[in-house]
Order: sequence, then structure tokens, then C-alpha cells
Amino acid sequence: MTHSELFQRACAVIPGGVNSPVRAFNAVGGTPLFITSGKGSRITTADGRTLIDCCCSWGAMILGHAAEVVTEAVAKAAEKGTTFGIATPGEIDLAERLVAASPLLESVRLVNSGTEAVMTAVRLARGVTGRDVILKCEGCYHGHSDGLLVSAGSGVRTAGDGAEVACAGSPRQVAKDTLVIPYNDLAAAERAFAAYGDQIAAVIVEPVAGNMGCVPPVEGYLKGLERVAHRSGALLICDEVINAFRFRYGLYSDTAGIAPDIITMGKVIGGGFPLAAVGAKTEIMRALAPCGKVYQAGTLSGNPVAVAAAIAVLNVLKANPPYAEMAAKAARVTTAINEAAARAGVPLRAQRYETVFTPFATDALPMRNLTEAQRSDAALYARFFHGMLARGVYFEPSQFEVNFISAAHTDADVEAICAAATETLMAL
Repeated sequence: MTHSELFQRACAVIPGGVNSPVRAFNAVGGTPLFITSGKGSRITTADGRTLIDCCCSWGAMILGHAAEVVTEAVAKAAEKGTTFGIATPGEIDLAERLVAASPLLESVRLVNSGTEAVMTAVRLARGVTGRDVILKCEGCYHGHSDGLLVSAGSGVRTAGDGAEVACAGSPRQVAKDTLVIPYNDLAAAERAFAAYGDQIAAVIVEPVAGNMGCVPPVEGYLKGLERVAHRSGALLICDEVINAFRFRYGLYSDTAGIAPDIITMGKVIGGGFPLAAVGAKTEIMRALAPCGKVYQAGTLSGNPVAVAAAIAVLNVLKANPPYAEMAAKAARVTTAINEAAARAGVPLRAQRYETVFTPFATDALPMRNLTEAQRSDAALYARFFHGMLARGVYFEPSQFEVNFISAAHTDADVEAICAAATETLMAL
């Protein structure tokens, strides 16, 4: 069936035809894709096209699609049972690997998604501090829980209203306990804590922001947030759902030289399955039930098949770290985009951090916050996106997301991406 036919079928039984809004292509226009298979760096569409995939399931597929080491581990685990709702030895194995990867982690709780991990982290921070208010950065996306959809990035931003207060269905009473400041603006954080410091339970931040496009932290920003939060008795939550194990084996926070009180992890550590985690020092984590009074639970948490996939991925990343090679390939792609755009006179430039990058439809880099990112020409980005798609490369269907280079992307893939970008920009 064609994508149009599949989309018509989907719209009849699924709201908007998709199970996650950004898949609908509303930000770039056109009919959304339907994928039938993937292998390595490539995905195959329902109409038989093969594309180089730079979405990588929004960063989860760091080893590429259907990596043999993962599929074999999953098959073996599934043969023994797919879920029990009872503890399994594999949960311990995975938790031990996560704790061993960073001195910031002494204890972890496995959950099913990044949203769940952040919900748990926020509830934990409130339970530990006895305070209600959460401070977040404008444009950072921390999942779809009510309080954190206030001024969020990612698909919320491209959905149209930007959720400046709270999205429809989110009680304003909940939203009032979320304060918003610009990302990379330490002075704004200082002002917020000066006004509300004794009410703030935690400040939550994506260390390297990935939901307003790729926006790295400026020098001293994260350390400053840590200092300001702790001075007021608040906690620092680093949302590393995208960052953890993305740039190194372990946490980005360790690289940045900061010591967040609570860390959330997802995507990479799930091995392509619904799995995420929240971690901290033992003293904080023991506030969670059944040790403490902060309740959190999940029937499928620590699912044995997901855990097997996660362990397989982490074993590869530790034994044969692909990070330097991935970063070098991402650099080649962004350099090619920027040089081609400059030659073509097209106001589009790519901003990169290590293995992730975003082509912003503007020539005014660097991007440091949401206000600057929103100056990007969404219509021009949409044309660039469709030009790349027509040439066999799948970039993120949103200006406010990041693209990924995985360990499965080859030199030939990189050359093809660079060639497609050059041709697209010359056409524009």
C-alpha cells in the first residue's frame, strides 16, 4: 500500500493517524512515512524505498537497526518469557552496569519511558525537599506529564500553540507550580531563586538541549545552575534521556564536571525497547517506595526482554566505544551542509555537539536558547527536509529536534548524506 493509503487507514482508527504527534509531519508538511523494516543505518518504507536514517528512532538506535547482538539477546530472553511482573536477575545486571558507569549513580529505578523517568525524578525531588515548585528551561522537553508541558520544546513546539501555559487538558493549577526560565541564562535562574527559592524543589534541565534543536550549554551554565539550586536547598535534576551514553560510556554530567542530585536516562540505554531509568545517590533513592513514602510503580518496569536488549547494547558500547568515530562523521556532515549552504547562498547552517546536529534555517549561529532557535525559517527547513528525503536521506521531520549519527553509519553513508545535502541546497 502507498503511504497515503496507509495514512487514511490510520486516521480512521488513530487520532491524527499517528501514535506520537511529530510523526504526522505537521511541521514539514506532506504525507508521513510508514516503515516496514530497518537494518543498520537504513530503513525501508512501505512503498519499497530505502533511506539512510538520521532519526535512529529519536536517538535510541545507537548501534543501528536490528543489530545482531541485540536481536539475538532479545530472542533468547523472549524464549524464556516476555514479562512476569516479578523481579528478575537481569534487572540487577542492568542496574549494576548503570551504577558502575558513573560515580553519580549509587542506585537506579528502571521504568518504561523517559516521561516516566522524569515524572519519578520530579516526584522524588518534591518528596525529599518537601517543596512543590519546579524550575525548568523554556524549550526543554521532559516528557508529557502535565506540569512539564509548560513552554516545552520538541513536538509540543511544532504542534502550533507552544504550550506557553499548559496544553489542553493540563490543569492550570498544576502548571502554576512550574516556573520557566530561558536556557543558558544563569542570571534568569538567579532571579527565579531569589524570588521563589524557598518554594523550589528542583531545577530540571537537559544538559545538552535536544528539543529546541541541538543547543549545547554555554561555558559555566550547568555548574552555575548547580550552585544556585544548592544554595537555596533545591535539587538539580539532569534529564539525560537523550544525553546519557550518547557522547561517552556513561553520563554527560560527568563530562561537564557537575554533580546533579537526580539523573534520568533513556533512549540509548533501552536498546530500542521501552526502557528508561532514574538514578541518584542511595540516600535520595531510598525515599522511593518500598523504602520510603514517594510512590512509584510499573507492571512492565524492568521487562526482561527490554533489559536483555539494554545489556547487549551497553556491553558493546563499553567494549568497543564508537563515540569518536561517530563524532567525526557527524562533523563531516555538518561541515558539508554549512559549506554547501554558504556556496548556494541559502540561510541554513547546522549546529552540532559531538554526534548530534540540527540544520537551522538561518545563518545566525550559534543558537543558545529557544528564542534564538525560533528565528529559524520553518518553511525553509521543510523544503530542506523534503529535498533530503527525495534524495534518500531521512532527517528529523521537525526544526526543533536533533539528528543522530549512529555506530552503523558508514563512510559511504556519510558521503551520500553530504552529497544529498549539497544537491538539496543548490536546488534551494
